[in-house]
Amino acid sequence: MIYFRNASLSFLDKQLFDGINWTIHPKSRIGLVGDNGTGKTTLFRAILGQVHLDGGLIDIPDLKQKKIGYLPQDLVELEAVGLIDYLRLKSGIAELEDSIRGLEQQISQVKPNTHEYSALTRRYAEATAQFSAQDGYAFEARAKQILKGFGFRESDFDKTCDLFSGGWKMRILLTSILLSSPDIMLLDEPTNHLDTESMEWLESYLKDYPGTLLVISHDHFFLDKIATQIVELAYRRVHLFKGNYSYYLAEKDRRRDALKKEMELQKSQIKKIEEFVERFRYKASKAAQVQSRIKMLEKFEEIRLEGEGKTVAMRFPEGKKSVRDVVKVGGLGHAYGDLKVFSDLNFTLFRGDKVAFVGVNGSGKSTLSRLLSLSETPTEGAILYGDGVNMAFFSQESAQNLDYRKTIWEEVHSVSTTANDQIKRNLLGAFLFSGDDIYKSVGVLSGGEKSRLALLKLMLLDTNFLILDEPTNHLDIKTKDVFQNALLHYAGTVAIVSHDRYFLDQLVNKVYELRDGAICEYAGNYSYFIEKRVQRLSAPPGADRGSNAGPAGDSPLSVKDKRRLEAEERNRLAKIKNTLKKELTAVEEEISSLEATKSAHEETLCRPDAHKNAEIIKCLQIELRDIEQKLQQAYGQWAELAEQLDTME
Repeated sequence: MIYFRNASLSFLDKQLFDGINWTIHPKSRIGLVGDNGTGKTTLFRAILGQVHLDGGLIDIPDLKQKKIGYLPQDLVELEAVGLIDYLRLKSGIAELEDSIRGLEQQISQVKPNTHEYSALTRRYAEATAQFSAQDGYAFEARAKQILKGFGFRESDFDKTCDLFSGGWKMRILLTSILLSSPDIMLLDEPTNHLDTESMEWLESYLKDYPGTLLVISHDHFFLDKIATQIVELAYRRVHLFKGNYSYYLAEKDRRRDALKKEMELQKSQIKKIEEFVERFRYKASKAAQVQSRIKMLEKFEEIRLEGEGKTVAMRFPEGKKSVRDVVKVGGLGHAYGDLKVFSDLNFTLFRGDKVAFVGVNGSGKSTLSRLLSLSETPTEGAILYGDGVNMAFFSQESAQNLDYRKTIWEEVHSVSTTANDQIKRNLLGAFLFSGDDIYKSVGVLSGGEKSRLALLKLMLLDTNFLILDEPTNHLDIKTKDVFQNALLHYAGTVAIVSHDRYFLDQLVNKVYELRDGAICEYAGNYSYFIEKRVQRLSAPPGADRGSNAGPAGDSPLSVKDKRRLEAEERNRLAKIKNTLKKELTAVEEEISSLEATKSAHEETLCRPDAHKNAEIIKCLQIELRDIEQKLQQAYGQWAELAEQLDTME
């Protein structure tokens, strides 16, 4: 259990939490969401005791006996220790092994049948039992299994941790957390440095995690698969939603609609009371009623809709129309020294295509984007642009091309664009640069802020072909939605590398998968690609697989892998069914309770003695109207859940 009791915290002049009361139960699987700057990461650090509250407390009973695993969002530096040795150290296995070896040495130097010998052997038995309980004898095998799930190769196991890049170091840290089997796991944006296949592996692994899991993530698909409760941090409070991320979005809209209706009803009631007061204010015979209604007005707590700000809708400038064949790729290959990334790639991007390049880390997605942008020269083959193509390229290195001596506003103002100052300011606000922030020097910005600024500048350019390498890495959900909507309305061609599956699913109409040095085309969105990839890779060994410019070019899955995929799909469907059944049962119980209360109230109203007390009658009638509204909502929810369950059956 984790108890928040009236927890309050300020940072500089901003109040992050204000009297939060919240109980996190064991085995909870919580997705923590909220706008950038609301304090999600700070809340994790408060749980860890790294940040001290201004008021209230966060209590974890038996904390000394609890193991907490924390994955920070920021990149970490790791020491020059062998990969497997580092995992032994971080998971606590190395300490146990040292303890066991030390006890063995002490026992060998003590005479049997003595008090000291008995004490040492008892401690030795406890240490070996703990080592066995933590699966220490199979530690290396488990470590390699998880590392392979995150995309590490056999040759990586002998390297020291400092030799890996930032993203791979985060995977090492995440591996160490999973191996330590903590009671509570706090993961801050765990998918930021994972390719799609590693994400799918992590989702599968976390399904069987028995402890308490809290995740901060902007990944819609990830939260849908691992979270059974969404907690939104907004307006200095936490708001709980019992369901996954898709449920949270729908329920949030439903709550807002209900609040709007309640607000309109309240306004109508207030207006009627005010009209009565105004009409009879100076009539002595109505003085008592007027005073009574004035007191009623004073008791009203005004209902407000928070966060009803303007929705920013941005559009790319209307670029000049290009020819139909935007870019043709023929016999394309690239290598870095002896390392061949891919070879003999052949495909054409057509005007209006919105294409995703996907594949595991190291498959060559970013390399291909740089080659298409003509930032690098291929080792072999050709890239031919059609007439009238005006290309712009965004990569994580784009932030390095900013002028660090300028302010944000000067940097945006330097772009040759048809957008006026108001459009520029709107776009700056949408990309989280507001107020006096726009007069900050570019040089003082964080890496994420620089990437957002580089992406913002690209949105102002007059183009008809965009090449985007991981454009959403530093965008929160709202900004991502603004950017995605702009791309959906973009008349030109888009080629994008991204690990954000929901973003791709809503945007692209074609997917190119890079695998084993070849390319495979899927004419559909990301969900279509996943479905067809499983079918294609599950085809029997001898089946016709065509050329590499289509669903081809790969070896079939082994029988073991095929069974695993089938089992994962069965488990996924079973989990959805079980969730639906639980929700259906809960709704049925709610309906039963409401109907029983309704029946009791109606029975009371039918009794002759009840009519002697007008106040009771009035209260019962109000409660009945409220119950009737709740019943109608519950009936609708039951019908919807029953239909979903029938469809799955």
